[in-house]
Amino acid sequence: MKNILLPTDFSKNSWNAIRYALSLFRDSECAFFIINAFQVGSSGLTTKMGRANETRLYRLLREESERGLANTLKKMEAHGISPKHSIKTFSIADLLTNAVARTVNSKEIDLIVMGTKGATGLKEVFLGSNAHKIIREIHSCPIILVPDEFEVYECPDTLVLATGFEHLFNPQELKPIVEIGKLCDTKVWVTYVGEEASLTTQQQGVKEALDKQLDAVSHKFVFVDKVSSVNDTIQKMIEGNGDIHMVAMVNYWHSFFEKLTREPVIKKVSFNTAVPFMVVHLFD
Repeated sequence: MKNILLPTDFSKNSWNAIRYALSLFRDSECAFFIINAFQVGSSGLTTKMGRANETRLYRLLREESERGLANTLKKMEAHGISPKHSIKTFSIADLLTNAVARTVNSKEIDLIVMGTKGATGLKEVFLGSNAHKIIREIHSCPIILVPDEFEVYECPDTLVLATGFEHLFNPQELKPIVEIGKLCDTKVWVTYVGEEASLTTQQQGVKEALDKQLDAVSHKFVFVDKVSSVNDTIQKMIEGNGDIHMVAMVNYWHSFFEKLTREPVIKKVSFNTAVPFMVVHLFD
């Protein structure tokens, strides 16, 4: 049984991510945990009236949150819930990142699926958004970000695993990618921005190890010429091939991409991608 966390703020893109998760794992036994986080700001007053007002606000916000979760559950039932799926909802009074962290730990979450605004052109909005905060602060399980305009509710045909071959993967880091490959018969394209001839001996060793680690799924190595940036190169790959339905990266500090191009690839790709984006963190 896979435990999947679905944070929601009851927006269109949150619902889109929920539908995506239900569809992607429709043939798998899953427990879905849907959470909505709400925050009651402290008034700073110590009077009885101040405390009473804060208590009333808390009750109003909790009632609103619980109504939203009940409506979401009704929409899911109308959409169709697989008999292999169980669903639980939680209204949590806390910051979203704290609520997610608590739920990940208490419910032994295997995967987070959440919506993001995708290619809006407003970088500042995304960098301050909940999606980026979750990437930055939650490291114990992989995250799939689903752009609000993405509506391919089926198994991904092709998954692009973007790498610089500078990191020897732990099997746990590749596990979510292998699982998608097996679950959906998805082809994995291990993609390097640059020429194969430019690989160092160490990078070549990582590539050979990766070839063996991905033996259980259909995969191939793809070398693409860099355009203006790594991010733009990946986006052009997606635009040029309609079968690419997911991009995955392992998020670790001082990656080859960042050292080579001085661009924060995880931030830029997760902000700009038009297809779901999986972020896998280093396995400690």
